[in-house]
Amino acid sequence: MKLLLRRISLPLADFVLEVDVELQSQVTAIFGASGAGKTSLLDLIAGLRQPASALIQLEERVLTDTARAEALPPRSRQIGYVPQDLALFPHLSVRQNLLYGQKRAPGEGSLFSFEHVAGVLEIGPLAGRGVTGLSGGEKQRVALARALLTSPKLLLLDEPLASLDEALKAKIIPYLLRVREEFRVPMLYVSHDRREVQALCDEVLELARGKVIRRASREAWRANGNGVTDQGAASQ
Repeated sequence: MKLLLRRISLPLADFVLEVDVELQSQVTAIFGASGAGKTSLLDLIAGLRQPASALIQLEERVLTDTARAEALPPRSRQIGYVPQDLALFPHLSVRQNLLYGQKRAPGEGSLFSFEHVAGVLEIGPLAGRGVTGLSGGEKQRVALARALLTSPKLLLLDEPLASLDEALKAKIIPYLLRVREEFRVPMLYVSHDRREVQALCDEVLELARGKVIRRASREAWRANGNGVTDQGAASQ
């Protein structure tokens, strides 16, 4: 994967998000305390927020270029986004939520079949159930499956385990590892949990008040021992 995030500038309430990097790892952690600007960066990539300036390019496709007044709409970006609130449709069944993801897939064919995704994430038996009756871990897997069924070129995961207790986190991490190895879709993984980052990510981009304060491989980052223990509110 090659993701260019050049001359990114987005004014927020207390600071300006400013990023200028090129990412090539399969799974990159966007790491930092709550309020560091992590979610805002994902929103820019997904096309959900408009920057003051930015060049965002995924492989050879320009997603946003403010210098040329170009911006693809979110549904045309081939990006799967799992937000913190999961955004599942409560009035639809699990199957209907997943099929909604498939319908949004651009082009003629899907990268992954319904059966393949449901099998890897072990949600086939849940297909006929309503989402409101699912456990937290089941909802996470359904949201991830729906994102995969959009045939994404990039997955954005915004603190997907933040609402789960430690026991559930331990159960969901193997599913995320399975998705990483089975589907090979590049991911940006927002977190402020060191253990998740060490388990899942190849590279760490650390933010503080909208600025990149550190970039390191997982090994170098682990050896340094830095981490954030903040378990507070969602990032800006």
